[in-house]
Amino acid sequence: MLIRKEQRLCRVRTFMSSDSSGPRRGGDQTTAGNYFVSNYPPYSFWKPDRVGEASAALQRPPLPGTPLGIYLHIPFCRKRCHFCYFKVYTQQDAPAVERYLGALAEELKLYSGKAFVGGRKPLFIYFGGGTPSYISSKQLVRLADDLKAQLAWDAAEEITFECEPGTLTEHKLRVIRDIGVTRLSLGIENFNDAILEANGRAHGSKEIDRAYRIAHSVGFPQINIDLIAGMVGETGQNWRDCVRRTLEMEPDSVTIYQMEIPYNTTVFQEMKAAGKSVAPVADWGTKRAWVDEAFSLLERGGYSVSSAYTAVKDPDRTRFLYRDLLWTGADLVGLGVASFSHVNGTHYQNEHDLPGYRKSLEEGRLPIYRALTPSREERLIRELILQFKLGTVRPSYFREKFDTDIRQRFASPLQSLQQRNYLEIGDNTLRLSRAGLLQVDSFLPDFFLSRHRGSRYS
Repeated sequence: MLIRKEQRLCRVRTFMSSDSSGPRRGGDQTTAGNYFVSNYPPYSFWKPDRVGEASAALQRPPLPGTPLGIYLHIPFCRKRCHFCYFKVYTQQDAPAVERYLGALAEELKLYSGKAFVGGRKPLFIYFGGGTPSYISSKQLVRLADDLKAQLAWDAAEEITFECEPGTLTEHKLRVIRDIGVTRLSLGIENFNDAILEANGRAHGSKEIDRAYRIAHSVGFPQINIDLIAGMVGETGQNWRDCVRRTLEMEPDSVTIYQMEIPYNTTVFQEMKAAGKSVAPVADWGTKRAWVDEAFSLLERGGYSVSSAYTAVKDPDRTRFLYRDLLWTGADLVGLGVASFSHVNGTHYQNEHDLPGYRKSLEEGRLPIYRALTPSREERLIRELILQFKLGTVRPSYFREKFDTDIRQRFASPLQSLQQRNYLEIGDNTLRLSRAGLLQVDSFLPDFFLSRHRGSRYS
């Protein structure tokens, strides 16, 4: 294992120094920690001694008109990517996978009798991971049947399923479509085999082409492609090639993330062992420039930028309910180890290891590990910072929902963004410039309450 780690570090150093179009541009270096802001208050403020708040929220009826969503965490992968910070397990045999899938059904059964369900059916469902497409077609059919028996899917307008290209066959893709999936998300990340290998990805470029061709022929209503700007070994020319390949494939939507290095990643562990504070990836200025270039090329190809990370081919037809509803206060039940939920205004997370997760369910208890009920002001901030990622915020939404004029409440950070030409403040909208949108996650903490700034995020 030590030999393989040294070989990998050697490959990274060699590859990054081989092209003058690589990460040479000035800007903030990529260091360890969370950059992407996905929730508020920060996860580090969610505590085990507040689990009772989650239990109380589950016993209350839902607020009228609140959509319900389900997230299913499938924590199995062929390999663990070097930049991955999710709870995943590799080399799991079929019986272990089946036991876990059975536990997901048991967990949903416990939820189905709670007052907060209130007769609702999920409006959106998301299979995430890990690698949902890691499980077999037979296992997938059984899981879907077991889940539908607890909470029917007939009202679901969107069902998203994450896939790793190398795990897909035509038969499995047809099964995925037949269980009701409407949005297939392919985790391509990059098209270059050397870069995929340097970052620990399990698939190769040939598997990408084959998987996309079959998925397109099967006829999913929406196919999304994921890319990551600034992976280990990325160069400017290769990035342009990735965008060109994406345009040739013509997916319905493209999601682009900027590479970050959270603490619980292989890359960070190797940095720590080598005494390095800067990650072997592009700096933030370079990554933003690459995303800007991608968005510009996609726009020339007929796409529209719909968020800090997403471009869509047809805005009138292509939606992402999981994102849009969650960012406006929808209820979300997260099933599976380490999953996150948001129910009746309370945040909580499941047990973060398999033994603890299974033990709770075996005892007939929901496997909740930590929780936090935000104040009204914290809920406002949560929705504000998440909606900023869409590029446009409407003050009228917050005036009607929270009886607050956000232009007055957040006058100082808004003025700062305006002075830096990141924000245009109008009567009815707050609109980020492209430069502001590209670095939205870097300034969102400016809107946090003082006690949450500077603290560890997760």
